[in-house]
Amino acid sequence: MINELRKHQASLSTCEQCPKMIGPVILGQPVVSPVMLIGQAPGIHEGKVGKPFGWTAGKTLFKWFSSIGLDEESFRQRVYMVAVCRCFPGKNPKGSGDRVPDKTEIAQCKKWLEKEYQLLQPKLIIPVGKLAISQFLTAKKLNEVVGKQFVIDSPELHIDCIPLPHPSGLSTWYNTEPGKTLLQDALGLIKAHPAWQDVLTFDHG
Repeated sequence: MINELRKHQASLSTCEQCPKMIGPVILGQPVVSPVMLIGQAPGIHEGKVGKPFGWTAGKTLFKWFSSIGLDEESFRQRVYMVAVCRCFPGKNPKGSGDRVPDKTEIAQCKKWLEKEYQLLQPKLIIPVGKLAISQFLTAKKLNEVVGKQFVIDSPELHIDCIPLPHPSGLSTWYNTEPGKTLLQDALGLIKAHPAWQDVLTFDHG
């Protein structure tokens, strides 16, 4: 399994299908895990450090996970980290923040994610942020989905899903009510999930 995953990542690392996307391809560690974290897309700094959530937002994200038992190093070694798109989409030409990947870019990258579902057969996915959440759930507001657990039943997946807000410093949602409470509810659900308990106990690398 680990060799297949490494081979998959080697192929993914050479992908250049989306001309507007800015490399390098950002990959998490090739860890065989029952938990998959799905982000949106790398930021401008992730290319420098070569890992997902490797900058400011990551510091906030890993504080959340430390509160339920896994510090950053342990998390990266025990949870498979992916994103809707694996390359930096560039800055938003019409305002602040990063450009949102378009439908074609999302579709091009989806095949890699589907292969990872097949290889890992995860028991729990944790989509982080609205773009990632929207790949699995239909909701106009974070209040509708954060703090709840869902079952995703599709041709590719039958899996539990517990969404989280994006830990961006530009967001105030998770520091104000009801977001503050809903975030804690979501982390409580993740902590109680059998797949999370599994990664707390075993090293799946």
